[in-house]
Amino acid sequence: MVHFGLSKTIRQNKCRNLPSIIAEIKVFSPRYGDLLKGRNPIDILDAYEQHGAIGISYITASEFKGNAELFSKICKISNLPVLRKDFVTDTKEIDRTYEAGASAILLIGRLLKERTSEFVDYAMDLGLDTIVEVHTIDDVNIANQTSTTMIGINNRDIACFEKDDGTVEITERLYSMLNRNAVLVSESGIATPDDMRRAARCTDAALIGTALMKAQDPGNALKEFMGAV
Repeated sequence: MVHFGLSKTIRQNKCRNLPSIIAEIKVFSPRYGDLLKGRNPIDILDAYEQHGAIGISYITASEFKGNAELFSKICKISNLPVLRKDFVTDTKEIDRTYEAGASAILLIGRLLKERTSEFVDYAMDLGLDTIVEVHTIDDVNIANQTSTTMIGINNRDIACFEKDDGTVEITERLYSMLNRNAVLVSESGIATPDDMRRAARCTDAALIGTALMKAQDPGNALKEFMGAV
């Protein structure tokens, strides 16, 4: 694991005017159900790596049928930085993320509130990139008070568990209010290449899961999103 490998690579791509997509191996969606559909997640990982993903994301939360063993396996065999997404509220989960060999961890400002800075500093001391997730103005204020390497704008409301129609409009509304010392990532609700183009105008990277996993060929779908910028 390279310290802060995900944010560093995104910054390098930005300097070269190259698109950055964190591709998610998402096995289940509360809205769409089973996304894996019998496919081997390691084959999907290989396809993402071959088609230009900047990093890999995996959701370990039980609500998304996350699997700790699969997450650890992805961390061990991937050639890319791996991001863990979950509803983290205990620093022990940061330790587990580091021990699994991940490069980054998602921290949700709305959940952690005044503890967000503490969790960010704890993870960064281990060399993990931190993505502090925001969706509202209140979340923005929380994120801006941290030293996080990355800020993720979630186009969906986590309270709705993906039942809402998140759009890139959330990214377009919030990005200018965020600390520009951090890498900005547009997350979720990026359903089309046009969404990708809009997100790229505002942020440094995009995190895409559902749209790739719903495709018959996730690797080819990633290639289309990459070519949109």
